[in-house]
Amino acid sequence: MAIFRMQENKVSQISLNEQGFGNEAELRDLFADNLEDILGVRFLAKEYPTTDGRIDTLGLDENNAPVIIEYKWRQNEEVLAQGLFYFDWLMSNKPHFDLLVKNKLDKNVEVNWDQPRVILIAQGFSRYVLAAVQRVKNVELKTYHYYTPDILQVENVFTPTGVNTTVRINHEHPEEEVAGELEEMNLQHHLNITSPEVQTKFNELREMILELPSVVEKDNQRSGVTYRTTKSFCRFEFRPTWIQLLLRDPKYDVDLKSTVRDITSHGWGYHGMIKFSHDSDIDYVFNLVKASYESTL
Repeated sequence: MAIFRMQENKVSQISLNEQGFGNEAELRDLFADNLEDILGVRFLAKEYPTTDGRIDTLGLDENNAPVIIEYKWRQNEEVLAQGLFYFDWLMSNKPHFDLLVKNKLDKNVEVNWDQPRVILIAQGFSRYVLAAVQRVKNVELKTYHYYTPDILQVENVFTPTGVNTTVRINHEHPEEEVAGELEEMNLQHHLNITSPEVQTKFNELREMILELPSVVEKDNQRSGVTYRTTKSFCRFEFRPTWIQLLLRDPKYDVDLKSTVRDITSHGWGYHGMIKFSHDSDIDYVFNLVKASYESTL
């Protein structure tokens, strides 16, 4: 992708700096020091020791889901296998991760094991990795480009969207995961929790959100539907007569009615909340969602 600098109605192309980072450690440290700004992930540890190797970076995303991040300075065929190896370690050592979160963030933060993530970051990926990752539901691919003198571009290459989770649901209380009938986690599952009037309202808002550039919808989660670019910008959690809409920030300049409630004290990755119902003003709410979206760009 060509990047241009504009000055006095003239443009000049910014050169790609292939050497960019001196080594993989420099790449890792830059991301680790700016993790929430770049990926929307709260930093927990880097070079975290496991029984066999060290995880480049561990973090917790906006939905309180665990995140493993592995970096490759250039292009490397082993990155997918390495990421899956550490993912297996993570899923076998949940108590270790839970304790790390409580020690580094807050003892009241509850880890959401619904959708743990592995993010692989490199200058590029081979066709073998790009094909193989299609069969893996928890792995994301992102590329980075370093432009002279000090511009970093991060781009989504692959985000899994089509794999649905299956859990047991009690249909008398569908918002709860309990022993009962097996049901697939998808958009329709979440819509079934709420009333037809709220469903209609949500679908109108959803169409507007999906028209925004580079938006990915994640509906295969137990507790809600998330929308993200390189970072999550909103999340819908469905209730019988309303939807809890979570946003990145506790307040926005466009919120002239003071609709957004500050939930920073909850210790979540989102800091603002709206109660979305059948009588909500769609255009007003969309402007708030759009402001949250723009904060990720």
